[in-house]
Amino acid sequence: MHGILYEEANIWQFFFVTVVLGGWAAWMTGKACAQTWRPHITLVLYLLALGLAVRFIHHALFDGTMLSLQYYFVDTVVLMVLGLLGYQYTRTNQMVSQYHWLYERASPLSWKSRK
Repeated sequence: MHGILYEEANIWQFFFVTVVLGGWAAWMTGKACAQTWRPHITLVLYLLALGLAVRFIHHALFDGTMLSLQYYFVDTVVLMVLGLLGYQYTRTNQMVSQYHWLYERASPLSWKSRK
């Protein structure tokens, strides 16, 4: 996996920067976009920019490659998954709490119409 998904000396650096720090920022970005009723495309644009920020952290802290399309893609996919999960989780909470007479929770990430 070293060299394919991450370029750092060990996976813990990738895990800490991309998944923990970047993932938390992506989740909070998704949550903020959902709370302000922004569309998915806005979230995707924000997460693409966040992917650049995560690449910069890899470069600044661990002497990683700043402009690597392969590693940018891997980091951004991780951020997209976590950001979209945060968005959908928050949107579900919004729909079932603000429109409780119309919708009920079907799962943590979806809602359904009340019958």
